[in-house]
Amino acid sequence: MSFKDFVKELNGNRVEGELVKTIFYSLLVSFIFLTVVYFFKLRYIENCIPKYGYYLLFSALSIALIMPAIRQVRAYREMACMSGMMIGMTIGMISGFLLGFFVASTNGMFIGGFFGVFVGIAIGVWNGKCCGVMGMMEGIMAGFMGGLMGAMTSFMLLNDNNLKLAGIISFVISAVIMFGLNYMIYKEMKETDRQRKEDYMFVVGLTFVLIAITTWLIVFGPRSAIFG
Repeated sequence: MSFKDFVKELNGNRVEGELVKTIFYSLLVSFIFLTVVYFFKLRYIENCIPKYGYYLLFSALSIALIMPAIRQVRAYREMACMSGMMIGMTIGMISGFLLGFFVASTNGMFIGGFFGVFVGIAIGVWNGKCCGVMGMMEGIMAGFMGGLMGAMTSFMLLNDNNLKLAGIISFVISAVIMFGLNYMIYKEMKETDRQRKEDYMFVVGLTFVLIAITTWLIVFGPRSAIFG
């Protein structure tokens, strides 16, 4: 019954009613950024879209995927210990894994892995702190493991013709996990009023920073010798 209530709230007045818009604004920012960069820079790079277009697209989708959970956590601010640990672990793991996977596919395991690690740890700790130090620790551990595992997975598949298919499968599974986290947060906090109300400028700003750094790494960043 609570799942049906959650689905209804996606069109409601709680923060869950803003999740779809959060995804939309994040994707809009990423696509506008990529379009502008393409016309001013990327179109002059030989074979840029065939080489990097897929990975830029899924990087934008990955960033949009984690934004709704971040918005929920910011709205409620403080949560129970077990919930906060799950939040830190899930967001840290998925953000690190996906961005590590797609960057490593074009730049190699070191660049992709530690970019995923830094992003995963930063986002995991930032959101896990809603329950204190245990959530922050989970964010560190999950970001560390997720970033390296995502990069290692893509690097091991570089000589396989199914690297892009693996990226799609990984993204779909991650989307299911993140949707489950959105539901978990709603279920835990449905009797609690939101503590923070804000517009979408935070989503716009964070998305811009992440897609800008990711784009620079994928297209212009240092690469392992295997890509040389």
